[in-house]
Amino acid sequence: MTAAIQLNAVDKRFDSGLEALRGVGFEVPPGQFAALLGPSGCGKSTILRLVAGLDRPSGGRVEVATDGAGSAISYVFQEPTLMPWATLVDNVRLPLRIAGVSRPEARARIAPVLASLDLAGFEDAYPAELSGGMRMRASIARALVTRPQVLLMDEPFAALDEITRARLNDDLLALWRARGFTVLFVTHSVFEAVYLSQRVLVMSARPGRLVADLAVDLPYPRKAELRLLPAYAERCRAASAALESGYGGDLES
Repeated sequence: MTAAIQLNAVDKRFDSGLEALRGVGFEVPPGQFAALLGPSGCGKSTILRLVAGLDRPSGGRVEVATDGAGSAISYVFQEPTLMPWATLVDNVRLPLRIAGVSRPEARARIAPVLASLDLAGFEDAYPAELSGGMRMRASIARALVTRPQVLLMDEPFAALDEITRARLNDDLLALWRARGFTVLFVTHSVFEAVYLSQRVLVMSARPGRLVADLAVDLPYPRKAELRLLPAYAERCRAASAALESGYGGDLES
């Protein structure tokens, strides 16, 4: 399989009878930044869980390619999910400790990741002492220390203020460009999806189906000024139109 992520005719129906996904199929090539956009309840998070292997499809097939280097998948949830009794560095070290990496080696791997996310100097701080943006940076750092080939992100910046969210968008893009991992990024925001990604996969209302696969052919690096350009506005309009076309399913939770 040449794709990093591949879904083929994927259905998901829960034991309650709720049909979350119907016939979803797409491929994400290695190193691509793809955004998954859709209304609440359309199955975006369910797709991430299927890709991560945390759940199984009711029908169809989900595959993730790995070349054996680093970890295959890391997952960043909407909430930072840090251990409140542990320092920042111990929170970030958790997956390495589980993998049996020694403390000195872990420290050596963690230090450059913290520096890249402006967290150097806060190693001994506890989550309660950090801002919301710093806690999310710590969560991203924890995902990256395993050197993943695929990074799954479930609306990681949704709860942050606009300024912090914009800064973390830029930090994420810098890390992605430097490291070359594949990203599948879930968001409700058309503007965030277009700003970050090379491609926007638009989902319908539940049961979730893929209604559009839009290329975002805007150059990198992307800066705040991009949001003022007609080309950005045009692609946001296209994504908004596709999102609107996907409404009409069952939006009840």
